[in-house]
Amino acid sequence: MVTTTTPAAKAPARRAAQAPAARPAKAPRRGRRSPLSSAALHLTLIAASVIAVFPVLWVLLTSLKPAKFAATTDFFKDTTFENYTNLLNDTPFLTWFGNSLLVAALTTVLGVFVSSTTGYAVSRFRFPGKRGLMWTLLITQMFPVAVLIVPIYNIMASMGLLNSPAGLVITYLTIAVPFCAWMMKGFFDTIPREIDESGYVDGLTPFGTFWRLILPLAKPGIAVTAFYSFITAWSEVAYASAFMVGDENLTLAGGLQKFVNQYGAQWGPMSAASVLIAIPAALVFLFAQRHLVTGMSAGAVKG
Repeated sequence: MVTTTTPAAKAPARRAAQAPAARPAKAPRRGRRSPLSSAALHLTLIAASVIAVFPVLWVLLTSLKPAKFAATTDFFKDTTFENYTNLLNDTPFLTWFGNSLLVAALTTVLGVFVSSTTGYAVSRFRFPGKRGLMWTLLITQMFPVAVLIVPIYNIMASMGLLNSPAGLVITYLTIAVPFCAWMMKGFFDTIPREIDESGYVDGLTPFGTFWRLILPLAKPGIAVTAFYSFITAWSEVAYASAFMVGDENLTLAGGLQKFVNQYGAQWGPMSAASVLIAIPAALVFLFAQRHLVTGMSAGAVKG
């Protein structure tokens, strides 16, 4: 017995065969956080931000309070700029500020130049004592400040550089240059040597190649070096307190100690001075911040 299938009977089967297969349920995307973990992450970030900002905000609000409320939590009671006016008019703060600015500027300029040239020389050339030089730069970072104060003090005294900006600049360079030279050496290692060779073909001297071709490519490393050198000179306390005496020679680090004596502390002027001191450092950071991550990571790759 032969069965025949009519066209009407074939149509449902054909439509069933042509129907698209059911799509499987989408798997959760990799790396996607759950609402609970996302909320925990945001709360952690908020807490960390509050912890970081709270001391700065406390100092700022304290600088705007009268002296009688300086040690209290009455931040918005009788807000005044009296601390700032007294600081600028009744103390040698501007002299201290100028001294610190001079020392920090000289340290930054000389630190960038010496670190860049040293890093480039070690990165590109072979010379006797190269390995010993790099080990010396590394070992000098191992000594704490307290150990070095006395020998550096004796050296500066024998050279007649105590109580002078030049002595303080030289001292700060001994701190900044070793670290920055190592970092710049690692940064120059990432720049192709073919650029140097093209400079030699064009008739440039080694220093001309460094100055005209390599240095413009090293802006991230230079930014980190400048920032580190400036902060080293701007915020250092131990050497500035030991090497400088007299109100006309003090830097900000030594000047702030005038607000603390055996009977108490003048929190109002001190907090006002702290706010004003932080402004130059913040400006330098804003200027260099877009290069900081690139420069520090590049300097850490090779070395």
